[in-house]
Amino acid sequence: MADNSTSGTQYDLVVIGAGPGGYVGAIRAAQLGMKVACVEKEYLGGTCLNVGCIPSKALLDSSEKFYAAKNSFAKHGIKLGSVELDLGQMLSRKNEVVKQLTTGVGGLFKKNKIDSVMGTGRIISPTSVEVTSSTGKQTLTTKRIMIATGSVPIQIPTLPFDGKYIMSSTEALAMTEVPKKLVIVGAGYIGVEMGSVWARLGSEVLLVEFLDRALPNMDKELAGQLQRLLERQGLTFKFSTAAQSAKVENGKVKLAWKSKDGTESGVEECDRIMVAIGRRPMTQDLGLEGAGVQMDARGFIPVDHTTYQTNIPGIYAIGDVIGGLMLAHKAEEEGISCVERMNGIAGHVDYHTVPGVVYTHPELASVGYTEEEAVKAGHTVKVGKFGFIANGRAKAMDETAGQVKIIADAVTDRVLGVHILGAHASDMIAECVVARYVLHATPRSSRSTRLRNDGMTLRSSVSIIWA
Repeated sequence: MADNSTSGTQYDLVVIGAGPGGYVGAIRAAQLGMKVACVEKEYLGGTCLNVGCIPSKALLDSSEKFYAAKNSFAKHGIKLGSVELDLGQMLSRKNEVVKQLTTGVGGLFKKNKIDSVMGTGRIISPTSVEVTSSTGKQTLTTKRIMIATGSVPIQIPTLPFDGKYIMSSTEALAMTEVPKKLVIVGAGYIGVEMGSVWARLGSEVLLVEFLDRALPNMDKELAGQLQRLLERQGLTFKFSTAAQSAKVENGKVKLAWKSKDGTESGVEECDRIMVAIGRRPMTQDLGLEGAGVQMDARGFIPVDHTTYQTNIPGIYAIGDVIGGLMLAHKAEEEGISCVERMNGIAGHVDYHTVPGVVYTHPELASVGYTEEEAVKAGHTVKVGKFGFIANGRAKAMDETAGQVKIIADAVTDRVLGVHILGAHASDMIAECVVARYVLHATPRSSRSTRLRNDGMTLRSSVSIIWA
């Protein structure tokens, strides 16, 4: 509910958007002594907590357990008999996880004396935000404004969402029955993650991708290996293919497609279509044009990446709306850095130490440059690889698929990127983030490093001299 007591209050900062970037930035600002209000149209926690990161990871975890119980427990000497899916309970658990976390955000707002204002925010000037809710309108006066409104799924004009047959990832997280056949348009991380969930639960899953590969933002070699592993799990891929249109007939959806070169075309009949071709910034109806805030052709807001200030003094933006990696933890760090700079603290985000993970099984995690990016950036690279098939712990777990790949500068020995395909890659990448930061940021004179590349391994021994 909107806090109507905010009328007449002078704020130091009004945050528009209570997703990870917005609520974390608001909390950090309050910790630094600022009087803060956070405006949110729908629900605390934003896309990530409600219809994105958290519910998808809950379903990925539950579906992985179901798949393992059916396919691999017996190998470990665990006999269960018949394994049945209770999709209702699985969804109920997901919803409970979401509820607990979003309730926690509200508790943190109260603890830090942040005014939570529910409604649609619109910037009137660099010092005022109008909030419209079911109870009317109110105007918040403030010294600064931080835009953290996030992003929404991109919709293909010829495949308009109807919420049932043609869905975004939001609806795909809440299907109450397992579709016999699911076609996913887009083989990025959202597409392959959601494809994994429903394939494990019994769907025939086809991913249609316009590019010639899956997961284009990840290391090409390891993304290719993951694709082949997912194919063994029953997913199929159709690359260099454009989805043209869709038609619903007799409870089925017919997707018309055409190859990129125009030599092939056809129709795929399925029960549901999920479109996952990316996300666009949520910058419409914010009053940005009237306030003079610049946007690029795609609706993203350019900012000074030192302060995150827009072209209008006093108006800042962070997270998905400024482009770059559309990741919750990236938005959080930008929110913290932004408000710290407002308070004279040297906030900073090193974008080359922002990890990314594809939560399939096995997982694919990365930080820093891919091999292709490192070469393009002008580095002479040294590459080390080690397959989990030769790792004792992996053998004991029966998780030998995948490998670790380290990209280093052949001249300076600095770690440029680390990529891990394997079970628990999301856990292991954290150590690599630290190594990437330390070896990239620490002068060579203050450390001792030895890198050896024999075609299979790349080892590093690092000692740090702390001031």
